[in-house]
Amino acid sequence: MLALLPYDRAAAVRYAHIWAYGRNPRYYDYESIGGDCTNFASQCIYAGAGVMNDTPTFGWYYINANDKAPAWTGVEYLYNFLTRRTPSAGPFAGEVPPERIRPGDIVQLSFDGAGWQHSPVVVAADRPRSYADILVAAHSFDADDRPLSTYEFVRARFLHIGGVYRQG
Repeated sequence: MLALLPYDRAAAVRYAHIWAYGRNPRYYDYESIGGDCTNFASQCIYAGAGVMNDTPTFGWYYINANDKAPAWTGVEYLYNFLTRRTPSAGPFAGEVPPERIRPGDIVQLSFDGAGWQHSPVVVAADRPRSYADILVAAHSFDADDRPLSTYEFVRARFLHIGGVYRQG
C-alpha cells in the first residue's frame, strides 16, 4: 500500500541554494562525463521528497556512481519517472503551463528542439509569470537565482511535483 506524502518544496530549494555552486561529496559529479544537471535536480528533489524508488531500470535511486537508476541522471529518464502513470514509491509530477510552476519544481530545456538537454530546479517563481520571473538553480553551467529568460533554448517543459508516494 502506498501512502501519499507532501513534497517539501522549501527543503528542495534550500538544498539547491546550498549546492548550486558546489558538489555534495555524497554524490558523484558527472560534469566531466556528460553533465551533472539532472543529478543535481534529483538531489534537490530527494531533499524535498525523502523517498527513492529502488526498482531496477525504471526506478529513481542513487546508491553510488555505478549503482543508480537512469532516471537519477538522465533528463528524459527523469521525465519518464516523474510522469509515470502507475503510482509507485517516490515523487511524481505532471507537465503544467509556466504559470503553475512553483519553487522546488523542475524545468526541462531543449536547446536543439529535438531532445531535452537540461534540468534546472525552480528556486523562485513570482506572479505574473514570465520567464524572467522564474529563477532556477542548476549544475552544468552552475547557477543560482538565474532567470530562465537568460537561457537560449527552443522548447521548455515545466514539471510540477504533486507529492511523494511512500510504501506504507
